[in-house]
Amino acid sequence: MSKPILLGAVVYDPRVVLIWDIIKAYFNASGCPMDYVFYSNYELQTRALLEGQIQIAWQSPLAWLDTVRQAPGSARAIAMRDTDRDRVSHIVCRTENAPASVAELRGRRLGLGAWDSPQAALIPLNLLRLAGLDPARDLDCRRFDVLVGKHGDHIGGERDALDALKSGQLDACAMLDLNWETWCADGSIDRAGYRILATTGLFDHCVFAVLDHLEPDHEDHWLRVLFSMDYSNPDHREMMDMEGLKAWLPGRTSGFAELSRAVHDENFFERRDAGEWSTAAGKVR
Repeated sequence: MSKPILLGAVVYDPRVVLIWDIIKAYFNASGCPMDYVFYSNYELQTRALLEGQIQIAWQSPLAWLDTVRQAPGSARAIAMRDTDRDRVSHIVCRTENAPASVAELRGRRLGLGAWDSPQAALIPLNLLRLAGLDPARDLDCRRFDVLVGKHGDHIGGERDALDALKSGQLDACAMLDLNWETWCADGSIDRAGYRILATTGLFDHCVFAVLDHLEPDHEDHWLRVLFSMDYSNPDHREMMDMEGLKAWLPGRTSGFAELSRAVHDENFFERRDAGEWSTAAGKVR
């Protein structure tokens, strides 16, 4: 392998640079040269993958669906984190005067993350529809559009929605299960004062996506090195803790039905491609 494999990643947090520096050093030391290219948003990264500028893209679930949409039949998900599998999102409300069901959110105020967040906007909106609610008509859905383009990887939108719930500006808000657990553990959420009103169906999160630009033997080599990373190795653990995993697993595509349904019902890609996201800040239509 003469040239390094080029991998794309979106910088949603300063620690992303350190994460990929550690991964790059391990791959290079393992005889599988790789380098990374950083992008400010998933739309640019997906375009780079489609145009062959990079061979592997660390894709959000929404970017994965976008890749499949634009390269049907050739996109493959080759790996993911153990923590990318079987996630859920919660609708959280105060314990006092809480609605008894999602249907009872009718006429109330619900906080969402960024417009393009699968876990804090798109999939929770799907939960409302399954309960018979029209998000644009039956309740006051308020988006917190922090860093649109990063597909909710930056948790600022979810955090702002939680703060609005705590200050009484909202009756409920949406968040990823991992954030619920983290914020309960660090004291950001008082379990006595808040409860989970409803939970979405299971969904998968990020994947490493490839097209045909990566030669099969290079892909096999790259995967062997990736799967050899070991959480019990202190040199690997720092990166794996920052990236939120205990093990890399083979990619799978069976966990995207919830998001696919939500994207379809929102006409998400059509509205995004029409530029609606830049003019509809904060509103659910």
